[in-house]
Amino acid sequence: MKLNEIRDNPGARRGKKRLGRGIGSGLGKTSGRGVKGQKARTGVAIKGFEGGQMPLHRRLPKRGFTNIFKKQFAIVNLRHLEKLEGDTFTVDSLLASGVIHKVRDGLKVLGTGQLTRSITVEAHQFSKSAVEKIQKAGGTARVIGAAAQ
Repeated sequence: MKLNEIRDNPGARRGKKRLGRGIGSGLGKTSGRGVKGQKARTGVAIKGFEGGQMPLHRRLPKRGFTNIFKKQFAIVNLRHLEKLEGDTFTVDSLLASGVIHKVRDGLKVLGTGQLTRSITVEAHQFSKSAVEKIQKAGGTARVIGAAAQ
């Protein structure tokens, strides 16, 4: 075998369709596109068009909205605070320890988990259950900042 004798296997490559080259080719005149109209032209995109009937995406009602004034708090549960060393927790100390990553509108402490020791927590908001559990364990929950409500 020589380099000039190398060929593809028969049928491995297929020639491109030569459209609009006479009626005998089977792809003449309308070139396989049917007849006239928008779909016979190039660059057609009729997504969601239902032949003049009101499309499904316009028949269905619109629901809800996104509140642009919603506050997004960094959230910490009591079970996370229980695992940490120390007895005083602030926003800065929680950021440094990697418990929270971003303080957007403030820090909120939620009451999931149990406390077995007395701790002091400074946050922008507390859930009722978190305050109850902190005080029951002998600790204090202090509300800080402008986000306190």
